[in-house]
Amino acid sequence: MLVVPKASATAVVRDRTGEPVVLLTGELPSALTPSGVDELLNLAAAVLGAEELELFRRCLAALRCGERLRETRIEMDGAVLTIYRS
Repeated sequence: MLVVPKASATAVVRDRTGEPVVLLTGELPSALTPSGVDELLNLAAAVLGAEELELFRRCLAALRCGERLRETRIEMDGAVLTIYRS
C-alpha cells in the first residue's frame, strides 16, 4: 500500500482479491489536470504492475475525456465516494 496525504491520490492499494484500487480526492474529471495525471501515474507505479499501470492510464484518459466507466456512488453524511471500475 502507498498512502500519500494531501496528494491527488490518497492511496494505491490492493483489495483482498489482489485487485488494485486507487483512491482519489477531488471532483473528476476536473481534478485530472495533466500534472495531476502525471503525479497519479508516478504514485501508482510504486504499486501497480506494467499491465495494471497501462490499464490505469487508459481509465484516467477516459475519465479526462468525460467518458463514463462503470460507476457506483455512495453518500454518507454529505461525503460522496464514487467507485469507477474498468
